Amino acid sequence: MSAHENELFVQIGNAPRDYAWGRVDGVAGVLGTAGTGGPEAELWLGAHPGSPARTTDGAPWPTLLDWERQSGATLPFLLKILVSGGPLSLQAHPTPAQAAAGFADENARGIPLTAGHRNYKDPYAKPELIVALEDGFEALCGFRPVARILADVDALAARAGSDSLAAWREELSGSDGLRAGFSWLLAGGAGVDLAVAALVAAASGDERFELITRLAEAYPGDPGIAVALMLNHVTLAAGESLWLPAGNIHAYLRGAGVELMGPSDNVLRGGLTPKHVDTAELERVLTFTASEDDHLMPVEVSAHVRGYRPRIHASGADVPFELLAVTGDAAIALAGPSIAITTDGSFALAADGASADLPRGAAVFVTRAAEVRASGSGRLWIATAPSSR
Repeated sequence: MSAHENELFVQIGNAPRDYAWGRVDGVAGVLGTAGTGGPEAELWLGAHPGSPARTTDGAPWPTLLDWERQSGATLPFLLKILVSGGPLSLQAHPTPAQAAAGFADENARGIPLTAGHRNYKDPYAKPELIVALEDGFEALCGFRPVARILADVDALAARAGSDSLAAWREELSGSDGLRAGFSWLLAGGAGVDLAVAALVAAASGDERFELITRLAEAYPGDPGIAVALMLNHVTLAAGESLWLPAGNIHAYLRGAGVELMGPSDNVLRGGLTPKHVDTAELERVLTFTASEDDHLMPVEVSAHVRGYRPRIHASGADVPFELLAVTGDAAIALAGPSIAITTDGSFALAADGASADLPRGAAVFVTRAAEVRASGSGRLWIATAPSSR
């Protein structure tokens, strides 16, 4: 047996994902590490085969995916550092049942995992929460009440001086206005093109509708520009959080955050993207109800520890993860394998005679449940299994 087999703390790391919407040296800027000189959008810390975290200290498995395969265990979450320099696609994620069925169906139809038109890359759900690491983190999340959408449409229609928005308004005014208005936009066509153009022209120079102008500059003519008017536009301060369960349509617009989600890369897109949009499947997954407030309020777990504990999953199942924010010396009971990363200051972890140093930018995999003592100051984030609530 390797001397590392029973280690409690294993140092991990990964290369940032270079998606075009990331900031130049974005992840490096958050973690205080050397940058790549290119866009850095996400750092994945988990076992997902798309980018499994790598061990850095001679562990018996080179990645956390190999740890899963050798141990027979499953890490029920994926932790990310996300840094957006521009809008991500409008998107939603499936429930566990929808993900399992969709993955099996696309496999049965022989669609390659790497195919651009594939919806389901794995059989797992992707509920997610994000905590802002800096003031000014912007996102779109959940549908607004129809009355508020119509008020803005009317204001813009008056400025447009044409009836180009009338067909969309009629759809929104029906008995199932959110679904009908959304479906009409994604169906596309000349009427949608005219409506989007009128919306953008009417919004020009109006600070209240600055987001429409910004999105039009990034994705000219995209129906997602109009969809954005149907959604809640939220700006978070550092430490504030959003909870985005299955069926919630959302898009991060700009800013840095720490994100915790199911161990999945299943994304059903709905605009603001050059990538594949499967409108029928997206509409099957979406929840067409107004969402007044998607903020996730942290709870005080103990001295210097706050917990971001999601509500029950849309499927009725418990969410298999929580995120802990540690700002000083603390005793922390971890209920299972966990991942910790320091974004500010420096910490040390100790338990069962083992220890690990976590200066800013360092990450560690905690291989099993443990009573851990954290010492230091700054911001330490721990993704873990939910404790007793």
